Amino acid sequence: MDPLRNSIDSALRDRARRVIPNGMWGHMNATRLPPAYPQFFARADGCRLWDVDGHEYIDFMCAYGPMVLGYNDADVNRAADDQRAQGDMFNGPSARLVELAELMVETIVHADWAMFQKNGTDATTACAMIAREATGKRKLLLATGAYHGAVPWCNPYPNGATTEDRVHVIRYDYNDVGSLERAVAEAGDDLAGIFVSAFKHDLGKTHQAPTRPFAAAARQICDKAGAALIVDDVRAGFRLHLGGSWELVGVKPDLSAWSKAIANGYALGAVTGNDRFREAAGRVFITGSFWCGSVSMAAALASIRKMKDIGAVDIMQRMGQRLRDGIAAQAKSHGVALQQSGPVQMPVILFDNDDDRRKGWLFCTEALKRGIYLHATHTMFLSAAHAAADIDRTLEATDAALAEVARQFG
Repeated sequence: MDPLRNSIDSALRDRARRVIPNGMWGHMNATRLPPAYPQFFARADGCRLWDVDGHEYIDFMCAYGPMVLGYNDADVNRAADDQRAQGDMFNGPSARLVELAELMVETIVHADWAMFQKNGTDATTACAMIAREATGKRKLLLATGAYHGAVPWCNPYPNGATTEDRVHVIRYDYNDVGSLERAVAEAGDDLAGIFVSAFKHDLGKTHQAPTRPFAAAARQICDKAGAALIVDDVRAGFRLHLGGSWELVGVKPDLSAWSKAIANGYALGAVTGNDRFREAAGRVFITGSFWCGSVSMAAALASIRKMKDIGAVDIMQRMGQRLRDGIAAQAKSHGVALQQSGPVQMPVILFDNDDDRRKGWLFCTEALKRGIYLHATHTMFLSAAHAAADIDRTLEATDAALAEVARQFG
């Protein structure tokens, strides 16, 4: 798969650079990846996608998370198409709004109500506003290295933001109770809320599940201070537990932010909360021109129902474990030291002694040449469309890729 042969992709990149800053922006900018990675794609189905030059890949990014049932799912598309035939945007929402809120309250353990947006950043920002409105306080605690969106109050990158945008943000270390307590002390009597990720999934770092002592401490601190415990479930929601990711550690948040997998690729975000924060959620003014789009809500209804019906979380866990076990055995066979972390349905693979990521990107590039799309630093994703045959085909490619890592770095 010689990138020089990707003539359509190359031509599109050239055209894009003339009319788009850098030719692409944000996390999907392929210039941050090795040259073999395509920027533009033509179609996708199940766990496979095809770039504009016709190369086929078994995909383990799932559009950076949204495709939880797989690309182009027929049941979700049918629900969306049926709604589209009636209309998407009106002067107010369709009945899908109420139906989806009811389904989310029924499904998500802590939820007494739901509100909808379009992106994860919309949802986390709404959580911040609701927490501040409910408590009358300003300080928000965020874990060091955690990502909660791409607007100034939480964006980890400084470009275009000011120090003042984050003057009321205090950082703590995830899973470190002492660090959390010190951040709480710094906030004093001005603590509005504590943001926690579903699990620690910082870019290029070993992923960590929340410990029960850390989760319990966060809950106890918020109860004592009258602050909001906010779980950012934008990345992990509906992949770890349909009732909310922190159900796995026995802790219920006050507010949760959702997006990505909620509608299997249709644009939607959501905030769910308990009754303590209902009145504040009703007082804040948060809105968007497209937030009540009925097509995305119809897709979400179909997605959540299908996830329940087919046991999507169990499928992803089984296929993820099959992949993890296979790569572990291959790494041992080739004498390559690596660490696999994160939930098996949301893995990251990091190589030992690889601060410059040369091993990681060599591994991924060699897999890409063999039709497998992996990422060396970002959380990867499985979907319910990944089957045993797809995992076994992937393992053929990763075996060859690990052999090449061993050859070059052994």
